[in-house]
Amino acid sequence: MEIENQTSTLEFILLGVSDQPKLELILFVVFFPVYLVTLCANVLIIMVVLLNRHLQNPMYFFLCNLSFLDICYASANIPKSLKNFLSERKTISFNGCAAQMYISLSLGETECLLLAIMACDRYVAICHPLNYTTIMNRVVCIKIATCTWISGFLLAVIHVAFTLTLPFCGHNRINHFTCEVTAVLRLACTDIRLIEIVIFVVGVLILIFPLSFILYTYIHILAAILKIHSANGRHKAFSTCTSHLTVVTIFYGTCILMYMRPRSVVSPQNDKIISLFYGAITPMLNPLIYTLRNNEVKGALRKLSVKKYFLTFFL
Repeated sequence: MEIENQTSTLEFILLGVSDQPKLELILFVVFFPVYLVTLCANVLIIMVVLLNRHLQNPMYFFLCNLSFLDICYASANIPKSLKNFLSERKTISFNGCAAQMYISLSLGETECLLLAIMACDRYVAICHPLNYTTIMNRVVCIKIATCTWISGFLLAVIHVAFTLTLPFCGHNRINHFTCEVTAVLRLACTDIRLIEIVIFVVGVLILIFPLSFILYTYIHILAAILKIHSANGRHKAFSTCTSHLTVVTIFYGTCILMYMRPRSVVSPQNDKIISLFYGAITPMLNPLIYTLRNNEVKGALRKLSVKKYFLTFFL
């Protein structure tokens, strides 16, 4: 009975970003618009792709998956964080913490795999253009996307299962604004070196291998682009590739900083800043990066705006 009382935890207290209410109010004012922009921008990307038949190809199919994923990812963390920014007592139930941790990890790991698949799509489109529609047909794209989502949700089970079966001995004050796995691990009253090794190995599988694959494909993509004789063709290829590489750099960079660092350099305050960036800023930046650097998407947005104007005028 004594052991059971030591290990059971009914709820966690989130310490938040800061113990200064004024700073947390400022964070609410900043991140509430960020969340709205994230939702609107990603929904707009999905609508533009679905409504424009010229964008019905594999690249934009995967872009729609990324936008939907970013909507889910932001919605898993930001609303609860916004509520906590305005609350004096920031609590979350054990089951709520488990759900938040699992959903965030699942979506994050799915995005890691999805960005690698998008690099593969660009490789086939630029290096094997004549066979592109055959290799990346609709059935193949749906199967790849489905496997990516399933893999992300299955891999997240490892993190959550190892973390939430630890004895916490009544410790329930998480030095974070969400149930971030690294912050929850600090509450454990037992040796966590084995779990850290497991997390590191999963990190290699989900971060280092896909990133290495992306870099490898882009070496071949760059070589193929340099062989394109048309300046317009080179510009178009560079435009789509630089958008994807920018997203890859931001997302993988922050995730590697978060999960692949030595324990000796881990700082709870730095973890909070990194989490704010990849949990809130990255989902907002993704659609903006693809929109601002992609002439096809910008053209489709202009056409959609014109149609909406005429419909409003005549109706």
